[in-house]
Amino acid sequence: MQFSNLPLNKLILKAVAEARFHTPTLVQQKAIPLILDKKNVIVSAQTGTGKTAAFALPILHLLSQKQIENSPKKIKSLIVTPTRELAIQILENIKNYSKYTHLNAAAVFGGVPLNKQKEILLEGVDILVATPGRLIDLQIQGSVDLSAVEIFVLDEADLMLDMGFIDDIKKIENLCPKNKQTLLFSATIPEKIADFVKIKLKNPVKIAINPEQTTSKNIGQLLYYLPKKNKTDLCLHLLRHTINGKIIIFRRTKFGVDKLEQSLIKNNYKVTSIHGDKTQAVRNKAIEDFKNNKSNILIATDVAARGIDISKIDAIINFDIPNIPETYVHRIGRTGRAGKSGIAFSFCSPDENGYIKLIESLIQKPIKVIDEHPYVIQKPKHKKKQPNTISKHKKGRKSEASKKKKKRWY
Repeated sequence: MQFSNLPLNKLILKAVAEARFHTPTLVQQKAIPLILDKKNVIVSAQTGTGKTAAFALPILHLLSQKQIENSPKKIKSLIVTPTRELAIQILENIKNYSKYTHLNAAAVFGGVPLNKQKEILLEGVDILVATPGRLIDLQIQGSVDLSAVEIFVLDEADLMLDMGFIDDIKKIENLCPKNKQTLLFSATIPEKIADFVKIKLKNPVKIAINPEQTTSKNIGQLLYYLPKKNKTDLCLHLLRHTINGKIIIFRRTKFGVDKLEQSLIKNNYKVTSIHGDKTQAVRNKAIEDFKNNKSNILIATDVAARGIDISKIDAIINFDIPNIPETYVHRIGRTGRAGKSGIAFSFCSPDENGYIKLIESLIQKPIKVIDEHPYVIQKPKHKKKQPNTISKHKKGRKSEASKKKKKRWY
């Protein structure tokens, strides 16, 4: 199937072709026709599967059908996403796809002054991308009217739950009309989100793209067992001798990001980093520097990097093994895109062995173990249940003892 086979506005298809997108991904093939039919849709799929275009393209098509040039602008589609970086990225995609239409879009998020965002909203927008906290602030101050929303999108819903936004989402949903079309996109569907769906969505169509489908065959996966204290040394060793190109390194904590960044800078690597404690301006600059090759290594936490689309990633390093197996799929999905090859390196210390078992169970295959490196420790052996080895002699003694007990009892 090609994008040209989908029943989308020709002006939108022209913009898609100029972006050099020709073949829709699996999630796009399944979701776009349903959204065009105005169904409520729940999509479960990992990062890197093309979720943004899966909802952006049909939204643009549906709104362009009703569009009257020079008519007053009201928010007809609201897209709620958990982080500033995701909001900016979604807005960029929508602007690229809608450049030949008269639809306009804007994004509102924290970390920047309210007044500029109020001015943009006052001029009127068709599509609003927003983070939950900033959207509620603007609504309380009378700068946002959601009464005309026709299509409501929750993007990265599971991450919003992790970040404590579930109550804000319920408030925002109640500010929109009841008869709106609702689209929910998430890597996983936790219980709280499932409960929300049952209450709020009428007859939703569910689409699930399994992790094994999204773990590209083009991505090599390598696993290194080593002591935790040697992880930085191994990272430096591989950067010197094995790993080249554009690299993302994932760490579990903000402190870990900063510590590793300092170590790599001392060793003359061009490094930048993002995490939740950095200001929006610093995070934006870090991503731009990485995109523009001013630095070739980006160190990030999962929350800060979630959903950010940076093309042509040659390798990712799981410096810390994620404790949620789906997160592993998210991470490695940042390389090996658009038919290109990529590679994922994972550093596992003894306290993380259990996480590897969960990941291998999810992706339904073992990760290749590399035994030849300077800090190797023995691969853990999975314990098998021991057969009952009680000797016949002991069994006999046990039997006699039980008989004696029975005799005394009677």
